[in-house]
Amino acid sequence: MTAPRLLVVAGALQREDGLWLMHRRPSGKHHGGLWEFPGGKVESTEIPVQALCRELAEELGISVFPDAVAPFFFAESEADDSQPSIVILLYKVSGWTGEPAALEGGKVDWFAAHELPSLSKPPLDCRLVDQLFGVGARDERP
Repeated sequence: MTAPRLLVVAGALQREDGLWLMHRRPSGKHHGGLWEFPGGKVESTEIPVQALCRELAEELGISVFPDAVAPFFFAESEADDSQPSIVILLYKVSGWTGEPAALEGGKVDWFAAHELPSLSKPPLDCRLVDQLFGVGARDERP
């Protein structure tokens, strides 16, 4: 029997000045107060890029063009008795219109690459940051 799996998409948005966008989850939610790459669940009728564009519009109020989205990394967790397995697909988002804002609560902010490893993050976002910049990264720009 296959364990339940939750497919999630996330966006790694980088401004022209090299800073990266992170979203701080609202305090009343699971992983509240932790920083993450913005995104959300993929609906059964969506392909991941469509889900990412929809989620970033809902969460941040920006319009992302599908041709400005490229697969980057992924991270996955094991299922347990209380949680399904989670697979996060991280995409680099190189172009959007609008100024990102935390429309569903929490906060958004921009960080240099060397700041991301020290932010408090959920475990899968920690893995994504490690893949993206490596441990102890400074100002690399993939």
